[in-house]
Amino acid sequence: MTIHIGPNHADAADKALSKAARECQPINLKALGIHHSEEFIKTLFVQFVPNRELRQHNGIIRSAAQDSSDYELNPHLSLLYQTMPVVRRSELAHSINVPFSEVMFDTLKVVRCISPTRSRADVEAWQVLASRALFR
Repeated sequence: MTIHIGPNHADAADKALSKAARECQPINLKALGIHHSEEFIKTLFVQFVPNRELRQHNGIIRSAAQDSSDYELNPHLSLLYQTMPVVRRSELAHSINVPFSEVMFDTLKVVRCISPTRSRADVEAWQVLASRALFR
């Protein structure tokens, strides 16, 4: 799940990740269900309800990264990246029964992504630059 998208500055990303790992705890988010869109990186996804803890995590990361971008927090977990007709996306979304009501997120990762991501090759070029576990 994406918490923040910022500029491609490795030093700021590492600083933000370290600060967030010290100050943030694992977070549980309520799943709303399976949704779909025309956006390649949100072809099929689980939509989550934002909560106070998630907004705090986002604020800590944004502050530590000294970022003032217009990124809007929209918690979701992408299940499929593909271009497909709306009818097929809708059929897929309605065919999946979400077997859980909440998901716990307990790791933060800094990922360098091709932006905008429009193809499988773009996704395969993503690089995890750093990762930190969150603890209670």
